[in-house]
Amino acid sequence: MNRLLYYDPYSRLNQRLVDALGAGIAFLLAYQIRFEGWIPPDNAYQMWLLLGAVMLGQVLVNSLLGNYRLVWRYFSLADAMVVARSYTVSSVILLLVFFAVPDRLVLFRIPRSIIAIQSLIAMELALSARGLRRLLYERAHMMKSGPQSATAGRVLLVGAGHAGTMVAREIALRRDIKAIGFLDDDPKKGGAVICGLPVLGPLGALEAIVKEYGVEEVVISIARVSPETLKRVWALAEPLPVRTKIVPTVEEILSGRKNIAAFRDVDLADLLHRDPVQLHSERAELVAVYHGRRILVTGAGGSIGAELARQLFALQPCELILLDKDENGLHETCLGLPAARGGVTVHPIVRDIRFAGHLETVFRLFRPEVVFHAAAHKHVHLMEANPCEAILNNVVGTWNVVESSLRTGVSRFVLISTDKAVKPSCVMGASKRICEMLVQTAQRSNGDGHYCAVRFGNVIGSRGSVVPIFRQQILEGQPITLTHPDAERYLMTIPEAVTLLVEAGTLGEGGEILVLEMGLPVRIRDLAVELIEHLGLRPGRDIPIRVTSLASGEKLTEELVDEATETLRPSRHEKIGVIESKPVDVEAFHRQLKTLEEAARRDSSGEVLRILEEFNIGFRPARRASAGSVGVGVPQAADLKGRLFGALFPVPGQSS
Repeated sequence: MNRLLYYDPYSRLNQRLVDALGAGIAFLLAYQIRFEGWIPPDNAYQMWLLLGAVMLGQVLVNSLLGNYRLVWRYFSLADAMVVARSYTVSSVILLLVFFAVPDRLVLFRIPRSIIAIQSLIAMELALSARGLRRLLYERAHMMKSGPQSATAGRVLLVGAGHAGTMVAREIALRRDIKAIGFLDDDPKKGGAVICGLPVLGPLGALEAIVKEYGVEEVVISIARVSPETLKRVWALAEPLPVRTKIVPTVEEILSGRKNIAAFRDVDLADLLHRDPVQLHSERAELVAVYHGRRILVTGAGGSIGAELARQLFALQPCELILLDKDENGLHETCLGLPAARGGVTVHPIVRDIRFAGHLETVFRLFRPEVVFHAAAHKHVHLMEANPCEAILNNVVGTWNVVESSLRTGVSRFVLISTDKAVKPSCVMGASKRICEMLVQTAQRSNGDGHYCAVRFGNVIGSRGSVVPIFRQQILEGQPITLTHPDAERYLMTIPEAVTLLVEAGTLGEGGEILVLEMGLPVRIRDLAVELIEHLGLRPGRDIPIRVTSLASGEKLTEELVDEATETLRPSRHEKIGVIESKPVDVEAFHRQLKTLEEAARRDSSGEVLRILEEFNIGFRPARRASAGSVGVGVPQAADLKGRLFGALFPVPGQSS
């Protein structure tokens, strides 16, 4: 009923007038053709008498059959079938009238030849009018977009089927890209021209076509692409200087929810269904804290550190000191910064935060005013097997950074923490909880500075995290592996997490643990299903999902706040909260830290685990994969199944 009320039978009057005029012209031409230019008086009288009825009748039939619900500027083959049906029905009605009317009313019996000719001409005029409307619309759209850019990207489409033709039509309306043709393995399409584009050859000719035509982007335009085809395209394209992308899924294409030409890599933000958070570099608060300052980022070669470098660079500090022991990661971070540095001096420093003397030299040389400490070992299963290394890097390394910051007068210090620090069940989580306590005690030693920790969940898309692993498994046609069907994690994208980190650095009085608003936890199985569908495949059929078991130290769900010992209150930023926790006994805490460090340096894993329990942070050692008290443990066979799965949920940051 609502649909009928919504439809206005008097709308699109211009379309009705065009069809009425077409039907009338066709009726007059039919008589001219039938009688070869000289129409007998009786037939001429009949023609003029019935002209209005034929015109009105055609419009009425078109209306009843839904012709005027169609939008002419999007006229398609399916719409043409609707138009043809209407004109066929009109012809049948006229034929029924011819046979039903008695001979004495011959005036109302239109000759059958006239009916046939009129129907064909009227249909052709109607189809031409609609086709012309679409042509004019597309021409106007192209003129509005301007001439084809001389620098338009050259695109090669893989797949000349239904999805490929839709992509080709959409690209034809754009000025910034230009499709040069198709690749398709169907031998029947070889040499064919589809939507004005040639089929240049099979998929195996990819390399030759890319070089010959200067292709910059390869788009997989297959709505239901098989894992084997995906793997083959990626293998062929990887050594070439081209970007490889894929169209949206067939459901999105057919429903119109996505523009099929908006091909892209998997958008991680889409998987989380979160509104993006933007960093406004002109905000007075951010300018006051970061602009013109000397800023140090530890762990700058990791996912979080690299994004921190990019966003802080946009805030125009006078110097950006990027520190990491991973020279390859640090090199990539520096390459990712703008070539025109606009007065920002970037210092790439290869150092290991475990060596206090080397770190002290860096602080005294560059005198940073703001420090973002992102360096950390993050993989749960590896730190379970290597607890001494977890303590030396995460705890002792953080202690070194904090002490150097205090000695050189760093005014703002931001520690990147994790939800795994809440009621820690793993060594990595326990080490990060101790790091939070370190920052709290540092604030009490430096009343003029602002030292805080920022706690949040997992970042999606970082190295070794869930989406890259899932995507690799999909591209290789392997089953996606989950540790538990009900495992949940708090997830956000790297840019969003870093934007809020930068904002958090301007909040509070110091000594707080800030927590980012993560929304609801995401069920990892649901994320896997959505990722499979995002790539145009079917979960369970194209890509199986295999469930194993939770790895050592891994939780089923995570928490952002320990409700038993911590209280969460809002800050002036709507997406950042402040945690109030119990004060730390500084002297006792530092004695425990020293004991913990000594045990880690002796490589005594058993002693490290015992001391971690004594910190009263809720840590209980999980069953470890390594034997004895050797710190550099090797996972046993029983734990090999969980080796990959612990890596699915890393703490934000990077290995330093």
